[in-house]
Amino acid sequence: MINQLFQEVKELKVSYESGTLVIPPPAEKVKDWPVVGDKIYSIWLASSQNLEQTVVKYQDQLLDLGKKLLAGIANAISGIGQIIISLFIAGILLVVGGVGESIRKFFRKLAGDRGDEFADITLQTVASVVKGILGVAFLLALLHGLIFLLAGVPYAGIWAFLVFILAILQIPVIFITLPIIIYLFASHNLNAAIIWTIVLVIAGLSDNVLKPILLGKGAAVPMLVIFIGVIGGFIFSGFIGMFTGAIILSIGYKLFVGWINTDTEIKA
Repeated sequence: MINQLFQEVKELKVSYESGTLVIPPPAEKVKDWPVVGDKIYSIWLASSQNLEQTVVKYQDQLLDLGKKLLAGIANAISGIGQIIISLFIAGILLVVGGVGESIRKFFRKLAGDRGDEFADITLQTVASVVKGILGVAFLLALLHGLIFLLAGVPYAGIWAFLVFILAILQIPVIFITLPIIIYLFASHNLNAAIIWTIVLVIAGLSDNVLKPILLGKGAAVPMLVIFIGVIGGFIFSGFIGMFTGAIILSIGYKLFVGWINTDTEIKA
């Protein structure tokens, strides 16, 4: 898939620079689609006849979409870079004896007898976020990429990469699969298009099954707490905030539960 992605990006770059980048014209049956058929057909036909003029016509909408997409890609790349640096630092620390115990001593200084518990919560929360967010995003991208390849969708690697980015950003992948579905109905026969659409819908909905399983597996706090921490951390601190937000909220949840239970025990 990675090789496919690089090859397709090179192909797009060469086609754009040589002026040979074209969009195939739509089939006549696109007109017959209810409600949106005429609109899609006209935009698609105009793009196939003069792509540059169509881009100029819809440049405001395309620029707005492009800015959001580029911001998401840049954020994801920055986060991946931060993870690589973190892994490099962690690798150095692992070869230094006693680092793990030093970290636990730090938590013991902060939380006393519960220091070891909070150290374990931090470890489990990071592992849950990696599996529940990055792991699910990777699985969704791989699954959709294979479907795109088997269905004969052009530039399957690029589409799969966009699915990966949207999944990390917690944006529904329907924004990617919807234009693919439109293309399938326009270029394939009806039965094949329906089958591939069902497969894509199932692949997109698998996120709702995979995320609760992987995000909450082995965690010391409820999955919902971690998920809220991930979303809140991402909003306030970007990609790395998915980890810090989940950790802070998880430890805060355990402190709150401990405070409630302690109050109950005293009354009893």
